[in-house]
Amino acid sequence: MKTPDTDADSLRRAARFTDLYSAGRDLASKLGEYAGREDTVVLALARGGVPVAAEVAKRLRAPLDVVIIRRLLVPRGPDAPVCALSVGGALFLDEELPPRPEMPASALDFFIADALDELARRERICRGARPPVALAGKTVLLIDNGIRTGSTMRAAVRALRASAPARVIAAVPVAAPESRASVEAVADELVCLAFPSPFGHVGIWYADFERPGDEWIRAMLEEAARGDDERERAM
Repeated sequence: MKTPDTDADSLRRAARFTDLYSAGRDLASKLGEYAGREDTVVLALARGGVPVAAEVAKRLRAPLDVVIIRRLLVPRGPDAPVCALSVGGALFLDEELPPRPEMPASALDFFIADALDELARRERICRGARPPVALAGKTVLLIDNGIRTGSTMRAAVRALRASAPARVIAAVPVAAPESRASVEAVADELVCLAFPSPFGHVGIWYADFERPGDEWIRAMLEEAARGDDERERAM
């Protein structure tokens, strides 16, 4: 569970990326060993991870899908939220989520029901009629635009394990050094271009940090699917 980047200097330095797309192109160069492999799937954390992952998927010639996360509760503080996730079209709820009644009765019940409805709505907008990419037995490159605390990436890895992938590789352009150990503890590998210190927040490391809305995500997924179809016809 170690990152292939062992350059200690990356803990102190990092250049700002032009935008999420340029960061994806740089990250793809670090993941070149997965190019053209039929057992590889690229999975993006929405929203900000989608442009990064789209560039990675394009350059590696790999299928692209998306993880949508809705934070629900923070019983242990913001660094360890209880989440609901849509992983490749399948709903995953953190085990710590209280059992849900058939009909909401309390304020918490209504809040969770509304949050899950919102998650399902976003899933429909982002995915459209596109079927989810199969994850079982695959090497999954789980990609975000960066890691600050690691809570989002850890939640996504936990949810992804339910789909029985062969390996889960967390991959980001930039991450806080203090998040490194916690992500390596749950993923099979962490690939990161730089661990700058001090870190601040992820957006600092981008000149343009514009993140896509749901309709934009849908367009990127559709474009990736067209690329998959063209590659299949060419084989």
